[in-house]
Amino acid sequence: MADDDDLWNLEEKFWTEGAASARLMTAKNAVFVLPYPVGILQGASLWRESSVAQRWRSVVMTERYLKQEKHIAVLAYHVSAEKSDLPNYEALCTSSYLQDDGKWLRVAHQQTPVSQ
Repeated sequence: MADDDDLWNLEEKFWTEGAASARLMTAKNAVFVLPYPVGILQGASLWRESSVAQRWRSVVMTERYLKQEKHIAVLAYHVSAEKSDLPNYEALCTSSYLQDDGKWLRVAHQQTPVSQ
């Protein structure tokens, strides 16, 4: 079983450390569902999309929920992400992780923008 903080720290890194870091934490054939016009991405196409794993200056994750069963963990949360050149991005998100050989890898990620 993982320490809850370990999984939340991985999730925050996904938002703040950019694509190179995110790629190391993501399973080879992961599936991401991102807001229109990006849509559904899988495998290598994840890393050709500039909106995947953008480097945000800061993120705040609230309404956190974590469910873990053996080697699978699902995180759900509300994110408020900030960049200096863009308005805050608000979304409801889920990420699913699989523990593979002692390492947590993201196998799925989804974002639903919150209207303001």
